[in-house]
Parts: sequence; structure tokens; C-alpha cells
Amino acid sequence: MSSWQRVITKSRQTLLKITGGVRVNSVKGFLSLALVGVSLSVAIASCSGGNGNSTAGNSTTASPVSAANNKQDVEVTLVSFAVTKAAHDAIIPKFVEKWKQEHNQNVTFKQSYGGSGSQTRAVIDGLEADVVHLALALDTQKIEKAGLIEPGWEKELPNNAVVSRSVAALITRPGNPKGIKTWADLGKGDIKVITADPKTSGIARWNFLALWNSAIKTGGGEDKALDFVTKVYTNVPILTKDAREATDAFAKQGQGDALINYENEVILAQQKGEKVDYVVPDVNISIDNPIAIVDKNVDKHGTREVAEGFVEYLFTPEAQQEFAKLGFRPLDEAVAQNKELKALADKYTKVNNLGNVQDYGGWAEVQKKFFEDGAVFDQIQSKIKR
Repeated sequence: MSSWQRVITKSRQTLLKITGGVRVNSVKGFLSLALVGVSLSVAIASCSGGNGNSTAGNSTTASPVSAANNKQDVEVTLVSFAVTKAAHDAIIPKFVEKWKQEHNQNVTFKQSYGGSGSQTRAVIDGLEADVVHLALALDTQKIEKAGLIEPGWEKELPNNAVVSRSVAALITRPGNPKGIKTWADLGKGDIKVITADPKTSGIARWNFLALWNSAIKTGGGEDKALDFVTKVYTNVPILTKDAREATDAFAKQGQGDALINYENEVILAQQKGEKVDYVVPDVNISIDNPIAIVDKNVDKHGTREVAEGFVEYLFTPEAQQEFAKLGFRPLDEAVAQNKELKALADKYTKVNNLGNVQDYGGWAEVQKKFFEDGAVFDQIQSKIKR
């Protein structure tokens, strides 16, 4: 957002504070508000006249309204999917310190973590998130359709708003006794696979797409892909509600020979001292997690400037290094070549054939084709007679 747009947004927020949300029910009331608007217009003109290219954080002068706002503490509500918590716990203190130095303003964060689908529903149902970092763009699009996020959010940030990235991994039993190395192995008759239900879980949709992609990228057509994915889901003894339940079924209850999960979750577990045997298939899917500002809420809370500052900060090398330290794959080569991250980078299995959701028309098309009621996944379940 440009400097003049930020100023207008601030002025609009200030106007709302002045009016206190009072409805205009008379000509006199309307004229009063009009005079306030004129006063704010003059303030905007005087503020922007000196330097049209100034940005938040490096401007040497500020309007009285901006100076007053900078002295007020502000709270930002971040809603995200569970596996990002460790990264945000490392990044947020760095941002808070940076913002304090540059804006003389104290920022605190109210955070909520859970399954991406559950978090999406919570925001739509009234959880007043300022920023959402979700497992897949489909969930963010649902919040957009609910009228909380303005259309075009993907284009307002680098990398189509994708701020964290991973690939799919196959976690096996110690020593990998079944010799599982590729996606094709999951279709064998003696293999039991643990994954969540893609009708209810975001990561499970990625898992399904990774399976389908593996068949297509190895030269198969849609008939071959359908046959292969059907074989794999025939080998799934139980479809859990979400990724956490799937992990519990595999790790705590001892079900299955392989668990499909995020690679970053495996790396994080290893960093905590857990011994995890896993394989990252050479044919894989880019698991892209977008971030977005919830426009309706930031305007209501008066937190747009700080929320935008935080989201922009997440794309900086400093923040991206924190994502990378915790197992997410770097978004750019500069971060990947960072000396501090070299040892971790060596843990990343090279993926030579990487697909993405755009190969299949984007999430709207993928949802319609595979996961709507009566679509491909339901057809597979009917064949299995689960």
C-alpha cells in the first residue's frame, strides 16, 4: 500500500473514532461530519505535500494524528495453522523490537493456532483476526468470500502472498521395515497408510494432491492417477479429522506403516531430539502457505499500519531465516545460501520433480474437481465402501 493510501486509511480510522460510529440522522449531523472530513483533507494535503514517496518507518516528520497514534500501544491478532507456531514465536519478538525502534510504539500479539480449516471457520464465525496465515489459499479464499478480506490480496504481497513453504514427507516405522521409498509404494497391498480426511483437513488436501501429482508427473494420465489414488486410500485404515489426530494414530496408537506429513514437522521433531525415519519422494508437491490481512478487522481495530508492517516483515531475509531454521523451505536462494542455515539446508532432500497447485488449475478448480460433495474423493470412497 502506498504512503498516501496509508494516510487516507489512518484518516478514515480517525474519523470513525471521532464520530464514535454515530449514525447521521439529520442534515445538521451530516454537515458536522462534512466539516470534519474537510479538516482531515487539509491534514492529508499538508502531510503528503513534502515528500510523496515517504514510507512508514523512515519518515522524519509526522502529522499530529500519526504522532499521537505512535504513542498508543496496539494489539494485533494473528490466527494461523498449528505448525507455524514455533516460527512465529521466534519472529514476533524481532518484529516488535524493530517496530518499537522505528515507530516508538509498543506492539503485542494475540495468537491463535489450530487446524487450518478450523481456524478458517473461527474467523468467519467471529474470531477477529487482523492477520491470517493458513495452510492453503483455499482457506484464505473462504474468508474473502465471507466479505472479510478484499479481493486481490494475493497480488499485494511477494510470491502471490505465499510466506512459508514445505513439501510432503513419508514417515515410516524405525528402520523402514516395509522399504517405503516412493509414493508408488503406498499403493502396495501390504502397506497401511495414515492420513487425515481431505474433506475436513487442509494438510490432507495437500496429501491427496501429492498422491495425484505423483501419478501425473511420472507419465500417467488421469485414469492412472485415479486408479493409484484409489489403491492408496484403500490402504488407509481410518481417516482422521485432522493432521494432529493422524500423527497421534501413527505415533501414539501404533497404527499404519507410513504417515504422510509436512517435511518441516519432521525436521522440527528432529530438532527437539526425536528420532524420526522418513523419506521425501523425488516427485513432490510444493505446499504453499499464504498470509493475508483481514481488511474488515484491521479497519475496525485501527491496526492496518502495524498489520501491514508485520506481514511485510515476514518476507524479509531476517524473518525467512527463522522459517528456514524450523524446517520450512526457503522462498529465495539468498536465504538458502545463508551460512548459518547451510547445515540445515543439507537436511533438505533434493526434489527434482516439484509440482504445485497451479498445475491443476488453482485451489478453486482443485476443490471443485476433487473435494466437493460427489467429486473425485467421494467417488473413491464409494468404491472403497468405507
